[in-house]
Amino acid sequence: MKKIKVMIVDDSAFVRQMLSKMLSSDPDIDVVGTAMDGVFALEKIQKLRPDVVTLDINMPRMDGIETLERIMEDFGTQVIIVSSHTRKNADLSIQALEIGAFDLVSKPDKALSDEIINIDKELVKKIKEACRSPLARSIMKAPAAPVIEEKGTLISDPGSSDRVLAIGISTGGPNALNYMLPQLPKGFPAGILIVQHMPEGFIDMFASRLNKICQIDVKVASHDDLIVNGRALLAPGGKHLKVRKRRLGTTVSLDSSPPESGHRPSADVLFRSVAEGYGKKASGLIMTGMGHDGSDGIGDIMRKGGYTIAQEERSCVVFGMPKVAIEKGNISTIVPLEDMASFLVKQFDGKGVANDKVGS
Repeated sequence: MKKIKVMIVDDSAFVRQMLSKMLSSDPDIDVVGTAMDGVFALEKIQKLRPDVVTLDINMPRMDGIETLERIMEDFGTQVIIVSSHTRKNADLSIQALEIGAFDLVSKPDKALSDEIINIDKELVKKIKEACRSPLARSIMKAPAAPVIEEKGTLISDPGSSDRVLAIGISTGGPNALNYMLPQLPKGFPAGILIVQHMPEGFIDMFASRLNKICQIDVKVASHDDLIVNGRALLAPGGKHLKVRKRRLGTTVSLDSSPPESGHRPSADVLFRSVAEGYGKKASGLIMTGMGHDGSDGIGDIMRKGGYTIAQEERSCVVFGMPKVAIEKGNISTIVPLEDMASFLVKQFDGKGVANDKVGS
């Protein structure tokens, strides 16, 4: 089997050495070179033609964003961002995903050996998936929308919503959500709960950027937030997102119970909780992403009489999570990303299709 050629780009000699040692220990990976900044990286990519580049964001001479744009334009090479989660780096890393980076990995603190072990497994897995995935999938851009700095009060009923849309999404998710969520109207008649696999320290910046371009409100969920129409709540890093029925309405709860399907937050946990709390008033949507998280839990929504949707393969960066859910018979219908927002609006306006299993 041909080895995956990887180049490491980082201004820290320690990080270059650490990543080189970790990745070289995998029998399927060959670290063909390293570079301390974007200028050197572009010169070496021209000569070495790696399959995947790991890229730091904050570098001298040419930063990660400019380097990424040049790599995408000149070489068409898959890029995985490896970045520390300072506020500035988090913002730039989210921009990198929007430009077309395959995925994001949080750079470990060199003093924390458990973090180094975790990034080893995560980075190897993402490098292998990036090498298998076609880069040519175009990044869909939603119709231009003004940046919304002040939204005022919610137009929808301030009471808790009696309907909910739960979304599980991973690799390719930031671009998919950037495309879909701005197309939902401010008065969208359901609460929205989202598990987006993303390293801790980055989800807050992602939610803030979404909130500025969406008509609905978008925020990172806090414990006991009320689930209301026209608002999307994203699971915070490292916490499972669940729903809880209370006297004044349905709220979200956060907990640090063990990861499920390899993740915390886990889409399986969210889908199961939503199925129990909302029954036939719940809809589940599983979108682009590696692995199988959510593929079982979304079946609970179907069995409780709710509606389940999978993103169509062609519009996924990685057709992992939706594919497994479809194969398990847990999906009612399959929808392309470009049609997803209009489909959801019609469904929640009571004009959706009947709840029939795909392939039944």
